[in-house]
Amino acid sequence: MERLEAALEKAREQRHSNVRENTGQAATKPIKASVQENWSQLKEIKLSQRAARNNRVTTLQTGPNSGAYDMLRSRTLRIMRENGWKNLAVTSPNKECGKTTVSTNLAISLARQADLKILLLDMDMRRPSLHKILAHRPAQSLHSVFEGKADPREQFVRMGDNLALGMNNSAAHNPSELLQSNATKQCLADFDRLFQPDITIFDMPPMLVSDDNVGFLENADCGLLVGAAEETTIKQLDSCEKELAELTNVLGIVLNKCRYVDNDSGYDYDYY
Repeated sequence: MERLEAALEKAREQRHSNVRENTGQAATKPIKASVQENWSQLKEIKLSQRAARNNRVTTLQTGPNSGAYDMLRSRTLRIMRENGWKNLAVTSPNKECGKTTVSTNLAISLARQADLKILLLDMDMRRPSLHKILAHRPAQSLHSVFEGKADPREQFVRMGDNLALGMNNSAAHNPSELLQSNATKQCLADFDRLFQPDITIFDMPPMLVSDDNVGFLENADCGLLVGAAEETTIKQLDSCEKELAELTNVLGIVLNKCRYVDNDSGYDYDYY
C-alpha cells in the first residue's frame, strides 16, 4: 500500500511538471502566507518630495494640488462600488497624454484611504514609464512575471501599507501576444488571490498605436480615457470612446494638461 501511494504521488508530481512545461510557466512558490503577510513582505519604496514635484505627483498629501485627483478618486470609487467593479484600465488616444501620471495620482489618492488596498500595474509593455514617475527601477519587470520568470511577491513593491506596484524596467519583446495570453490572465487571478486588492488599476498603452487594448481589456471592468488639452482632437476622443465602449464599460473621460483652470471649479478656493 505504501508503495502504491508513493507511486501515485510521483505520478501527480510528474503531471504537474508536465503542465508547467506545456504552458511555459515557471513553478510558483507555494502560497502559505496570509494576505497581510504578502503585503508586509513587499519591498517598500518612498517617493521624495523633489521627485514627486518633478514628475507631477501631487497626491502624496491632501491639499489644493491634490484636489482634482481627489475628486476623480471619489467619483471613481463611487461608480465602481455601485457597479461591483474592481479592475480599472486607464488609457489614452495617443502617447504623452499623461495617462501614467493620472494612473499614479489616482492610485496614491485612493491609497490615502487606509481601508483600501490598491494595486497599480504598468501594462504599457512598449513604453513603460511608471518606474520613471516613481523614481524606482525594479530589478525585474512585470512582464517577467507574466512570462513565468519572476514571482509577484518578489517583483512587486509597495508605497505605504496599502499600495502595491508592478513596474517594468524595459519593454517586452512581444507585448501584444503577452497581454492577451492565458498566462497573463492566470497571473491576474493569482494577484487577486495573493493580495486581494479592492481596486486594481491597469496603466494601458494608447489606443491608436497598437492592438494591445483590444486583446487585454476583457480583463478590465471599466476604462478611463485620458485626453490632452490642445493636443487630442475631439474626433480622436470620440473614436476611442466608442472603441473603449465595445471592449469594456466606459467610466469617463479626463482632460489632462489644462493650462487654464476655471475658478468656478472650486480648486482655487482657500479651503484646505
